[in-house]
Amino acid sequence: MYVYHAMRIELYTHKNQWKFALLGVAVLIALGTLWYTESFLKELRAEEDKRALIWAEAVKVIANSNDIAELTLALQVVEKNTTIPIIMTDVDTTIVTWRNLQMPKRNEEKFLQKELQAMISDHEPIIVQLGEGNVQYMFYRDSSVLTKLRIYPMVLLGVIGLFIAIAYMAFSNVRRSEQNRVWTGMAKETAHQIGTPLSSLMGWIEILRGQQTDESILGEMEKDVLRLQTITDRFSKIGSQPQLKDTDIADMLADALNYLNNRTSNRIALTFSNRLTQPALVPLNTQLFGWVIENLVRNAIDAIEGKGKIDVLLDELGNSIIIDVTDTGKGIAPAKVKAVFRPGYTTKSRGWGLGLSLAKRIVKEYHNGKISVVRSTPGKGTTFRIVLPKIA
Repeated sequence: MYVYHAMRIELYTHKNQWKFALLGVAVLIALGTLWYTESFLKELRAEEDKRALIWAEAVKVIANSNDIAELTLALQVVEKNTTIPIIMTDVDTTIVTWRNLQMPKRNEEKFLQKELQAMISDHEPIIVQLGEGNVQYMFYRDSSVLTKLRIYPMVLLGVIGLFIAIAYMAFSNVRRSEQNRVWTGMAKETAHQIGTPLSSLMGWIEILRGQQTDESILGEMEKDVLRLQTITDRFSKIGSQPQLKDTDIADMLADALNYLNNRTSNRIALTFSNRLTQPALVPLNTQLFGWVIENLVRNAIDAIEGKGKIDVLLDELGNSIIIDVTDTGKGIAPAKVKAVFRPGYTTKSRGWGLGLSLAKRIVKEYHNGKISVVRSTPGKGTTFRIVLPKIA
């Protein structure tokens, strides 16, 4: 059994390692994609810079040349630039002309000034000598195609990330649903299997009573038989929505802890402190919630491994009831605190690692509450806390 659990914990660890490894690979792919895209965009931007220089030279030729062939070629160069936004200004940065800008219907001057400021910060201007004493500056920015190409990998990675997140959530829900079906089936089958010998035990008690057996012994046997009936009923309720009843939480805890105290070693002191100033009613299924308390106390007993104490504290905070279960056991390593409620996680040589997972499900899904580890120090002990809504 110990080897089996050691293998299971090792597989659990390897599973987490694979998750981190796959995440690392995904990050490397994303960074590689961005690096390659950025390198490609740098090349395209350099080409656009060259085209802008050629356009500026063509404008210069048109202003200064009388050669028909040169003018024709220069005009073709100017006309073919339909993508790079350009603004020409004089030496005082007064706008002379512009090209390839989507002008709004209103506030054209304000729009041009805004575009000019963006171009000034984006590229160094190109000086265009249009004639003696006539100097203009050509400002430009990246074309809309280049801008879209720069945004495209970000959008693509975002879509891929969203798809992966949705797929992961879908697969997780399917896996969780499968786990729930397995637990439900196992619980109901356990209840069914316990039912037959339990009926026989009840019959044997009556036979022993007819043979004048010590009544005190029979009384204790009946208590354990009733306990088995409660456990059977608990297992049978897994997978179905239990009925909640307004219950005095202090009385319920006192009954559950009294039963456990009578069956706990004398080396462990189990105490119950009630700080409520008046009775508090909480919607509970006492059988299932009693299971949660027993699970926490028995885990605390296992964690102590000898002499120690377990303190159960009942308190309130606003409209919530607080139940703290504190032990003086071996504690939980900080790296393992978040894992204790995961199905299959256990540090024991026996057990399936389902106790705390089922406890969380009972508290959260059935009683609309919360359960967590609020304190744990290796070698000193652990405090589990349950928070439940009370009836106003």
